[in-house]
Amino acid sequence: MTWAGVELGGTKCVAILARGPNEVLARETVPTSSPEETLGAIEHILAEWKKREGFEALGIASFGPVDLDPDSPTWGQVLTTTKPGWSGTNVAPRLAERLGVPVGFETDVNGAAIAEMRWGAGRGMRDFAYITVGTGVGVGLVVNGSPTRGFLHPELGHIRIAQRDHDHWHGVCPFHGACVEGLASGPAIKARIAPRKIDQIAAGDPVWNSVAWALAQLCQAIVCAAAPGAIAIGGGVAQSQPQLLGKVERMLVESLTDYMPLPRESGYIVAPALGRDAGPLGAIALAMNAKA
Repeated sequence: MTWAGVELGGTKCVAILARGPNEVLARETVPTSSPEETLGAIEHILAEWKKREGFEALGIASFGPVDLDPDSPTWGQVLTTTKPGWSGTNVAPRLAERLGVPVGFETDVNGAAIAEMRWGAGRGMRDFAYITVGTGVGVGLVVNGSPTRGFLHPELGHIRIAQRDHDHWHGVCPFHGACVEGLASGPAIKARIAPRKIDQIAAGDPVWNSVAWALAQLCQAIVCAAAPGAIAIGGGVAQSQPQLLGKVERMLVESLTDYMPLPRESGYIVAPALGRDAGPLGAIALAMNAKA
């Protein structure tokens, strides 16, 4: 069977047509600009694929916050977001009506976690977490085989944390200041090191200790709340700075002390096995689940 997916990101969107992780038939990238321009371009791509190839279902893995409650009148919408112009944007119902196929709708990070559990670093696990560190900091958290739900999906990237001693930087999150996203996202790092550029910062620069500290605090919250079998950290910042994973794990172990021993002696904090494809393949996994 053939499946279509859309990873809707804060900077760019990826549309993908695939039969599985090893058989990608087509892929297109669309810059994330205004909702009408972006979704219009995605609609055109998907409509052409449907006419040419056909597909069984569509999966949408979107930046958030989003409404995931299928009984809600605003299901499939982007809620209040830091992305200008996108708050209240109708995503899933619009594409479902246009394409006439079943649609699976999830957060981008939950989609990536589901893909890693199906094909990657979380295979064989019932409990798994995926953190993306890029334009924002998001967490996909799967507990007992299903993404966690409450009145909203978790927004763990926005938890406030204990900053390092003598570190009183205010952070950049417009909602929460020095939350994890406000301290460790790409825009946060850029603001902190300005006028230098991120690609000019050496791997041993002290700024990475502050980023790792924020992520380790986030990981401790995840471990204490859900105790997943492993935590994968991906996204543009993490992929460009592979030394961060070891730093985060060491800080996490020191922070937990011996109270909660991790299930692996090393390698509890891992890179996504699917790499940069975790997000787009997450949308394919959502399409498969929508048809099941």
